[in-house]
Amino acid sequence: MTIKEIAKLAGVSISTVSKIVNNKADNINIETRNRVLKIVKEYNYTPYGTAKNISNAKTFVIGVLLRHSTLLNLMLKGIMDMAQKHGYNVLLCDSMDSEEKELKHITALCRHHVDGVIWEPVSENSIQYEHYFQEQDIAVSYINSSLPEASHCLDFMQMGYLAAQKLLDYRHTHIACLAKPGSFRSKMVFEGFKKCLFDNEIPYSEDMKLFVTDPDFYTQISLQGFTGIVSTHFEAALSLYEKVKSFHYHIPSDLSLISLREDAGDAICFPRISSLQIPYEAFGEKVCYHLIAACENLNEPEFTLFTSDNLTLDHEESLNAPPSCRYKKVISVGSINTDITLTVDELPSSGSTTVTTASCISLGGKGANQAIGAARLGREVILIGKIGNDYDSTVIYDTLKKEHVLTHGIRRSSASATGKAYIHVQKDAESCITVLPGANETLSPEDILSREHLFDGCGYCLISTEIPMNTCIQAAKTAHFHHAKNIVKPATLKALPTELLANADIFVPNKREAALLCPFENTVEKQADYFYQQGCPVIIITLGHQGSYVKTADFSGYFPAADFPSIDSTGGADAFIAALASYLTEGYPLLNAVKIATHAAGFCISRTGVVPALIDRTSLENHIKMTEPTLLTL
Repeated sequence: MTIKEIAKLAGVSISTVSKIVNNKADNINIETRNRVLKIVKEYNYTPYGTAKNISNAKTFVIGVLLRHSTLLNLMLKGIMDMAQKHGYNVLLCDSMDSEEKELKHITALCRHHVDGVIWEPVSENSIQYEHYFQEQDIAVSYINSSLPEASHCLDFMQMGYLAAQKLLDYRHTHIACLAKPGSFRSKMVFEGFKKCLFDNEIPYSEDMKLFVTDPDFYTQISLQGFTGIVSTHFEAALSLYEKVKSFHYHIPSDLSLISLREDAGDAICFPRISSLQIPYEAFGEKVCYHLIAACENLNEPEFTLFTSDNLTLDHEESLNAPPSCRYKKVISVGSINTDITLTVDELPSSGSTTVTTASCISLGGKGANQAIGAARLGREVILIGKIGNDYDSTVIYDTLKKEHVLTHGIRRSSASATGKAYIHVQKDAESCITVLPGANETLSPEDILSREHLFDGCGYCLISTEIPMNTCIQAAKTAHFHHAKNIVKPATLKALPTELLANADIFVPNKREAALLCPFENTVEKQADYFYQQGCPVIIITLGHQGSYVKTADFSGYFPAADFPSIDSTGGADAFIAALASYLTEGYPLLNAVKIATHAAGFCISRTGVVPALIDRTSLENHIKMTEPTLLTL
C-alpha cells in the first residue's frame, strides 16, 4: 500500500499523510489525524514500505485468505496438515465476504512477508489487488474463482452431474436444481446438472433452475411438478425440507432430495438428506502442496480442476422413485394402541382369578398392525390415527419409524391418552381382548378430510372399525374419491352400517364377526352371500385354523390354512389383510393374493404377539417358493 493510496482512502493530500506518519502533524486537526492513523493501521502502511531493500529471506509462512472461512473447516485442515508436514506455518485471514476487509488482509500478509498465499477472492473486483503480492514476489494460488483462469477449483461440475444422474437412476425425469445466486459453486454444479440432462436426452428448461433467495421457490416445485431436486448447498436443502411441509409434500415419498454438503453440516443428523460430501480436505492438501512447490521452485505439474474418484452418497434415505413409477401406496386408517399381551392357561371368566405365565408390551391396534405388516412386505404405507401426548406415544413414533411406516397422518391428542389393549392368549392360541380406546375415539371425519392429500396415489385403504364409525365411512368415501379401493375389517361392531359396506371393496370379517353381523344366517356361505348382496363385491371370511371362505361374482369357495403351528391368533387377520393389500397392489389376481396372505397369517399366528410376528417379504416369499413355487408368478 503506497502513501498515495492511503491519501486517497483518507480523502487528504499526500503531504498530510506524510506529516501524520512522521510525527509532524501539529497543525492538523485531531479528527483528520485520527482518521488517517486509523487507515494507516488498518491497511498496514509502513513509510518507505515499497523500497527495494526488502529481504528475500524465506519466512516459511503461508497466508490463507478466504472469502468466508467458517464454511471451509475441512479444507483448512488439509492446508494446515500439508503446511506443517513441510515445515510451514499458516496465517489465516477471513474476508467475511467483504472486499474492504480483503484488502486490509492483503496488506497485512504483505507486511508479514509471507512466502505464498492461497487466495479465494471475494469477487471479480478483488483481482485488482493482485499487484500487492506481485510487487513483493509472493506466490499466489487462487481457489474457487472464475478469475483468473489459473484458479484451482473443486470439480463442482462433476458433483452436479453425479447428483443429477443419481436422480435419473431413480427414474426421475422432471428434476430441478436449487442454487444460490452469485455462487461460483452453484454455477458449476448447475453446469454439471445441465450436462447430465443433455447426456440422458432430457430436455432442459429455465424453470429447472430455482434460487433459494426467491421467496416462492418452493411453490414452483409444486406448480412445475418436480419430483427430484439437486441442492447446491446443504443449508438450502434444509430450507427446502422445511418449506415443502406446508404443501403437504414429504421427503422422499413425494419429493426426492440430494445435496452437496460442506463441513458446516457435519454435525446435523436430522433431517436425513442424501448428500455428496465435498472433498475439501483433499483439495486443501493439494492446493497447499502446489503453493509450497511454487515457493520452493519445485517442478510440480500444474492443475486447475480437482476431481475425486471417491464421490459417493452418505446414504439414500431422502431418495425414492417418483410416485408415478412406484406401486401405489397403502393407507391404513384405524386404531393405534399399546398392546399388553398376557399368556394364560385359560381365558378369564366371571368370578375367577386368572394367573398369567408371561407378558409382553408392544405396539398394537389394527391400524398400526396392518400398516407395519404392509411396510414389511415392501409397501409404502401411511398410517392415519390418533395417539395421546404421553410416553407411549413417543415409543409408538419410534417403533413406526424403525418399521418404515410414514407417520405424517398421525396426530397427538392432548385430551386423551394413547389407547391400550389387554390381550389374553391361552394355550390353544385362542384369545380375548379388552380395549381402552383412549385417543382412538377422537379420530374424526374432519381429521380424515384434513389429511385428504395423503390419499393421492393410494391403491388400497385399510379400514378397521375400532375408531368411530362416521370416521370409517369418511375414510372409505375419501379413498373412493381418490380412486383407491377399501379393505374393511369390522372389528368390535355389533351392527353393520349399510353405508360402510356399500363403500367397501373387500370385506374381511372373521367367523365370529360374520355371525354377529348376520345372525339370521347360520352358515359361512350364506353369511358371505348376504354381505355380497349388500353391495360389497368381495367377501373374505377368515376361519382361523380352517382357513378362509371367499365370495365374489365369479368365485365362491374355501381356502385351507397354511401349515403352521398355532401359538397366538391375535394378529392373524391383520397379517392376512396387510399381505392381501400388498400383493393386490402389485397386480396379483385376487385368489393368488388370498393364498399368499394365508401364508403370511400362518407365520404370524405361529409366534407370540402381533408386531414381532409379522413376516417380511423375503421370508414370506422364500417360504412360498418351497411350498407353492408357482404362486408368486404373475
